[in-house]
Amino acid sequence: MPKGLKPTSGLITVSFQVAETVPNTFAQNIVDMQLNPLDNEVFVVQAIDMDPSPPDEIVGLNTACDSSLSTVSRTTVGSLADTNVLAVGERFIRSTGGAGVGFETISASSPSALLEYMGIIATNDFALQIEGRNNTNLMSVKGKMYGYRAKADAAIYAALVQSEVLSS
Repeated sequence: MPKGLKPTSGLITVSFQVAETVPNTFAQNIVDMQLNPLDNEVFVVQAIDMDPSPPDEIVGLNTACDSSLSTVSRTTVGSLADTNVLAVGERFIRSTGGAGVGFETISASSPSALLEYMGIIATNDFALQIEGRNNTNLMSVKGKMYGYRAKADAAIYAALVQSEVLSS
């Protein structure tokens, strides 16, 4: 368990999803965690499973479905290089004219046994992003986040909230 945090729940599973409303157009869903800021409550993320849609197979055209889960709202799908992104999922098809080859990149759904947690959500929500590329159908991503609620002391809570807000 991270220092300075006291668990206030057992394991919690949070389901999420977001879908494009127009093909190949960025979409985002903000998921309310219903944390209690008056009690300095945070959510300690232990694992995330993401399942993005398979992209369309279109001969001669590369297609993809990109998704990310972040601690703050974003205007684009993020990457693991972004400090506010906890997980990514990408499926893509590379087409050379006659045949396509599918690929998948999904960040680890659970941390190494040496890690105590993947991240901490200190504000009241998290964001899920999706965007397809060169598809004719709508893309979506569904998944689950696993973790537990914890209470932080005032100084740690303030630092976590400030760090999260400044990462946007």
